[in-house]
Amino acid sequence: MIPTNEEEQEVERLMSDEEFAARRLAVRENAKRVLRESGLADLLRTINKDELKGRGKFEEYDSIVLFKWGTGYTRRHIWVEINGNTIRFRLSPHRKCPALVPECDGEYHNFTSSMWADQELLRTELYKYYVKPVAESSDD
Repeated sequence: MIPTNEEEQEVERLMSDEEFAARRLAVRENAKRVLRESGLADLLRTINKDELKGRGKFEEYDSIVLFKWGTGYTRRHIWVEINGNTIRFRLSPHRKCPALVPECDGEYHNFTSSMWADQELLRTELYKYYVKPVAESSDD
């Protein structure tokens, strides 16, 4: 039996779907590993438990965690993205920070694996993002 062009396209599509799913799973597993090894997952849960009395809400995506709290008028969030072994905190748009730690590109503060290995540094920075979080726009 000779496959038709449509059958070949279907096989290619299925393989690309499988490859996409495998890549997506690898990204998710890496993000879980970095959050666990860095202790960031526990730090976020601690803020929710101790500071917000459990009123925060977590939204998890493949390599992003959004930690939200507040009411419709005071909604705030911490946006954490995992890119390889780097933890990235999204900021309100601003100029590039002059400090060397964390690395800043004007949109994210980036913590390499050697930076987030310092638990106290990560805890201090996370608390800064909690005290002065990113405000959500009213159309979110």
